[in-house]
Amino acid sequence: QVQVVESGGGWVQPGGSLRLSCVASGSVFSRTAMEWYRQAPGKERELVAHIRSGGSTYYVDSVKGRFAISRDYAKNTVYLQMNSLKPEDTAVYYCHAAGYGSWGQGIAVTVSS
Repeated sequence: QVQVVESGGGWVQPGGSLRLSCVASGSVFSRTAMEWYRQAPGKERELVAHIRSGGSTYYVDSVKGRFAISRDYAKNTVYLQMNSLKPEDTAVYYCHAAGYGSWGQGIAVTVSS
């Protein structure tokens, strides 16, 4: 069983930046892909970014060039650096350990002026 815990959300003005962190428990972190999803009010949950154990990444088109996913194996942590934030990025963001189906509790990100 892998547990994941997110942190780092909050409120930011349009054009601002936030960094989300997700710490994964257990010794399997290095062997599983990690993902960030988000769910905006009234919308379905969508995959935002994905990073494989080898480091290759994927981004949904709407965040390409603005968001960056990375992982620190020593800290069992995956990050989502979010720059040039837009109001449409407002959502609850979830960390997901892909190989284990483990979800975090979600963390709110609000982008507004």
